[in-house]
Amino acid sequence: MDGKVILNLAISIDGYIADENGGFDWIVGNDDNSLNTNNKWDFGNFLEDIDVIVMGKNCYDQGFHKDYKEKPVYIATSETMDDYENYHFINDNLCETILKFKNEGKNIFLFGGGGLVDNFLKADIIDQFIVGIIPTILGKGIPLFLENNLKIDLHLDSYIIENGIAILQYSKTNESL
Repeated sequence: MDGKVILNLAISIDGYIADENGGFDWIVGNDDNSLNTNNKWDFGNFLEDIDVIVMGKNCYDQGFHKDYKEKPVYIATSETMDDYENYHFINDNLCETILKFKNEGKNIFLFGGGGLVDNFLKADIIDQFIVGIIPTILGKGIPLFLENNLKIDLHLDSYIIENGIAILQYSKTNESL
């Protein structure tokens, strides 16, 4: 059985994954629990089913890789860097490398950023989209979706509302039916 490539990240209502300086301190709820669902998001449970984490060099530079010391982390970069511990640097054939893991039955977590996600969108190899919509309009920043993407139809599989944040889980329609 094939694994899945899963995009899981937070966006502002206007579609940004970070502010213009790469900051993410705005990724918080608004303390309004009036619409909370009974289901809650459990990131720990999500990670239990993940075999490989993929992130861009900017995320690596911000130290996000340190949160995943127990799993192999692949960092997309244009630089030539030496692998160490569980950290692996890829500067060519990114999607092909990650597809090998998927074909081996491994689940891959696309952590971010926008440039990295764009490669996977254009190759149409993201199986699930888990998006936390933060109740904030940034006005400018780093967008999740760059231009000239394929049309990809999605099916809403589940949703969670917690603290003013809507977490929506989608899969490609051809895989949901």
